[in-house]
Amino acid sequence: MVRLITHNLLACHVKGCTSNNFPLEFKDAKLELREAEYNSEFIRGFLPKIEWKALVDTARQLGDTSLPLEQPEMLDDEFLKNLHHVLLEIHIEEGSMICPNCKHDYPISNGIPNMLLAEHEIG
Repeated sequence: MVRLITHNLLACHVKGCTSNNFPLEFKDAKLELREAEYNSEFIRGFLPKIEWKALVDTARQLGDTSLPLEQPEMLDDEFLKNLHHVLLEIHIEEGSMICPNCKHDYPISNGIPNMLLAEHEIG
């Protein structure tokens, strides 16, 4: 499933595409919101792995403005719950992810991204 928690870790892996290949940009994204069990310890533990600007920019591109532009130092419950929602409850069901550098298109169908490359694209 494409959720922003996994999207925040994905970069284009086409041969020779090594700069400006993150974050992948969503195109024609069809979203579904699905409730997920809240676990503040999980969210706190995952926070250091997040590329914050990419997450906030992507969330805003998808219509969610609940996260601050700068990662706050104080992690209050409201912030953690908003982060939980953005990371785990927004599902991209259909559409594609486009590399901002080489423009490779990674299609998403039934919530599953196709990250496979053609042989000539493998580096």
